[in-house]
Amino acid sequence: MSRATRWAGVSPTDRRAERRSLLVDAAFNLFGDGGDAAVSVRSVCRASELNSRYFYENFDDTNQLLGAVYDQVGAELTQQLAAAMAAAPDSDHSQLRAGIGAVLEFSSTDPRRGRILFTEARTNPVLAERRTKAQDQLRELVLSAGRRTDPGSDRLLWEVGAAMYAGAMAELAQQWLAGHLGDDLDAVVDRAVRMLLRGAGAALPDPARAAANDG
Repeated sequence: MSRATRWAGVSPTDRRAERRSLLVDAAFNLFGDGGDAAVSVRSVCRASELNSRYFYENFDDTNQLLGAVYDQVGAELTQQLAAAMAAAPDSDHSQLRAGIGAVLEFSSTDPRRGRILFTEARTNPVLAERRTKAQDQLRELVLSAGRRTDPGSDRLLWEVGAAMYAGAMAELAQQWLAGHLGDDLDAVVDRAVRMLLRGAGAALPDPARAAANDG
């Protein structure tokens, strides 16, 4: 498609949205395959077939772009997780299994997703900030469920349990993606559910299930 006709018939607002999407997709591919070193204004513009003018139309720098990549992948995971939870039977075991399975499957089906959400998010400052916020949101979701379903319970118990739940999910995904847990997804999910229900997690309602019941 020629430069003269690429945006023909497309409104200015839609043109900008489409260009932003092209830049985010290009950064996802580059970062997912090669990490920080692969992402620059030049490489992203080359991969998206856009010039730098359009890059700066949407982003101040590559850090802001990487944040948008993380947000997009995180939103996709949220959608897949919600669908899995909605389709699962309404029991602690089934809901936990569906939720944990969805996170691990989403992350490993396309390893670039897991690299962005869990692996690189440990070392890249921009992604690490996003990862921290995501864990904080999950922890607050668990706490909200506790206050709503059992308002008279020990608040410290909920604080400790929520912290363990949020941290455990991130670490489990990291170890799975690194190949340290083998390649049997069902076996890993089964054991994770067993541990959560047997340990401190048994005292906590599944946050995704509680949120779904509210909706």
